[in-house]
Amino acid sequence: MQQHYVVLGAGVVGLTTALEIKRRIPTAQVTIAAKHFPGDRSPDYCSPWAGANWMTTATDNGIQEEWDAETYRRFGELADNVPEAAITRMDLRAVFDRQPEDAGVLSRGTGRIWYDELVGGIRNIPKAELPEGGVFGVLFSTFMVNTQGYLAWLNTECLKAGIEMRRAWFDDITDLFGDIPADAYFNCTGLGSYSLKGVEDKSLYPTRGQVMLVETPKAPMKQMYFRSPHRVDNDTTYVFPRYPTGGVILGGCRMDNNWNAEPDPQLAEGIKKRCCALAPELGKPKDLKVVYHAVGLRPSRKGGIRLEPEMINGHLVIHNYGAGGTGYQSSWGTAKHAVDLLEDKVKAKL
Repeated sequence: MQQHYVVLGAGVVGLTTALEIKRRIPTAQVTIAAKHFPGDRSPDYCSPWAGANWMTTATDNGIQEEWDAETYRRFGELADNVPEAAITRMDLRAVFDRQPEDAGVLSRGTGRIWYDELVGGIRNIPKAELPEGGVFGVLFSTFMVNTQGYLAWLNTECLKAGIEMRRAWFDDITDLFGDIPADAYFNCTGLGSYSLKGVEDKSLYPTRGQVMLVETPKAPMKQMYFRSPHRVDNDTTYVFPRYPTGGVILGGCRMDNNWNAEPDPQLAEGIKKRCCALAPELGKPKDLKVVYHAVGLRPSRKGGIRLEPEMINGHLVIHNYGAGGTGYQSSWGTAKHAVDLLEDKVKAKL
């Protein structure tokens, strides 16, 4: 008998999870049920507003690093073989205003940056090349993700795979069980799980981010920039060019427990100044041509990503949410783990 699996949510985590289910269990029927899909523009649909790139925040010397490593490898396959996925190999120049041991970049118990070998070697930026106030900096090869193109590609791949895309939303997860009967459910609702009845995870909280997309400079930028006191910090600045001519994303901010979805003009001016100081190729702040300003509410969670099975009213639910600002860079790893959990539960029944 054909198995039926439902994914609730169509952000980057939900779409990736659905594709991973279909890749691993080709005979299964897969349905994505979501209020928002790629192409929608809403503050509570966070995925379109991301930077985005691969710059891991994992330092657990464990499963979180494995999730990010798996995603790095998958991104590499896409960047090299699938141009329509809108993922580009690109160097990232990262400057920190604290010593490595205080900047939140060293893996627990190792005293080193864990992804050195994964990215083909991390190069230290000479002290003389650091901006004023910078304590140390690194340069490494990673990936730029053009979210507009990548989400569209994920959406298309789901359609090509025969995955049903159903526009629907639920106040209570038990309503989902009645409306779409299935063998198991994957909860990829992000911040929605804060209020989704039957889940109502109060460990979730929004981390407000604000960015802008500006016109590509006359000479396209060929590297990304990042500067921060700590790897995860309220005062982070980043410049992510959507190479070669897709504009440049400028950010940013991290405002925990802030539900305000309206762009702040004063903050936007500050972002312009910080980004132009960090990446001189951008030119002067007053000359930037802004395409749009955007706010996204990252689905942050105390304790990190929730990735575990739960029985709710006799139905198997596998939770995969709470990635905060790391949804893209952990997406393939957490999707793989979620499907591993499903297979473990299936085997346990045999």
